Amino acid sequence: MNLMKNGHILITDDDQTLCYLLKEELINEGYEVDITFDGKYAIENLKKKTYDLLLLDLEMTDVQGEEVLKYTKENHPTLQVIVLTAKTEIRTAIQCIKDGAYDFITKPYEFGQLLVIIERALEHKGLIIKNEILTSKVDRVTSHSIIGESTTIREVLSFAERAAKSDSNILLEGDTGTGKELFAEFVHKHSNRDSKPFVAINCASLPDALFESELFGHEKGAFTDAKTSKQGLVEMANGGTLFLDEIGELSLAIQPKLLRFLENGEFRRVGGVTNLSSDVRVIGATNKNLMEEADKKNFRRDLLFRLNVITLTIPPLNKRGNDVLLLAKYFLHKKSSVHSKKHLSKDSENVLMKYSFPGNVRELEHIIERSLIFSEYDEINPKDLNIQDVGGGDDALYYSENMDVLSLDQLEEIHIKQILDANDWNREITARVLGISQKTLYTKIRKYNLSK
Repeated sequence: MNLMKNGHILITDDDQTLCYLLKEELINEGYEVDITFDGKYAIENLKKKTYDLLLLDLEMTDVQGEEVLKYTKENHPTLQVIVLTAKTEIRTAIQCIKDGAYDFITKPYEFGQLLVIIERALEHKGLIIKNEILTSKVDRVTSHSIIGESTTIREVLSFAERAAKSDSNILLEGDTGTGKELFAEFVHKHSNRDSKPFVAINCASLPDALFESELFGHEKGAFTDAKTSKQGLVEMANGGTLFLDEIGELSLAIQPKLLRFLENGEFRRVGGVTNLSSDVRVIGATNKNLMEEADKKNFRRDLLFRLNVITLTIPPLNKRGNDVLLLAKYFLHKKSSVHSKKHLSKDSENVLMKYSFPGNVRELEHIIERSLIFSEYDEINPKDLNIQDVGGGDDALYYSENMDVLSLDQLEEIHIKQILDANDWNREITARVLGISQKTLYTKIRKYNLSK
């Protein structure tokens, strides 16, 4: 894949000499540029490729610029359009802005002036996409960095930094709560795509039809509520990174469509008949063994091979030594109020170091947050941690006052209740921590008759 430095621009003008000159100047500025000489060809190009900006002449032979502007507003709402025309009437300029153009510039113009407007338009596009990503229900925004000094985490970070320099797809493997999305962001920030969007979607969070629409977008009228066309996340991530969390939960109906996109960068919106293209680097994450899932016919083997060009295995927290205390102190600092800074007692530190952390870093964060709420003093003691794992390690057992050893069902009931309480009974987050679907979680709640 060829990654543009600054953006992908389409020039549409019936003045061919102007098009070629402008194309050469913009390429020298680091832009990738295509040219068309009529509105109908501009629309054809927009149906096949994803552009960041359109330089559009109003007066053309066949299809006029106004029609192209109307098409872009309905089908490519984040595409920035700068109108180039010899017309000087203020009414024309106002109408173009109303119809969705970012700006209006009259011929002849200084290239430097046009370049400034282009840069501002692309910044505006970036803000629009960032806002859509931040307000998307399927995206989660992380704000803290990777904390750790252990040899295991340093080795993975070093490998991730080297992998980031390539443009290959990456598969992140690791238990639930190990911080796979943080590693995906780390790769993005250390790649040559860092100035472009980082877009995340959870493959287990939506039903197939809605997931496909979120990922690839949909055309107007594709289904009952599709009153306008919508760009999908693969279009918004153009030039950047697409993070597919819990990719092992992706349905067999969607997998072939993702495979096609990974093979050639092409996709179709829901209800669409034309192929679009987008240049993104895909990072998948899973807590499953996808090779075993492929053997069980739950995951396509060809899709797996497309995804795991580079595989990074994120270590569980109980394999990271003193990182446990580093992370605990980080969460204490992050979640403590300004006027009430608390600290861990030595006994609490020992308890944390012995605990097996089945929920990994996410569970540690919840333990610290809960202890801050319920501890009565500035020092957090073992009872404030409310950890029921005695002895630590993978073979640790749960105990109660009334019985020696709990059955597996009783152990599961206690663990699910603990994670539900820690997340204030948010089922979506709890299911993610436990590594199960929300449907399975609901079944477990009913089975054990759990309540808040």
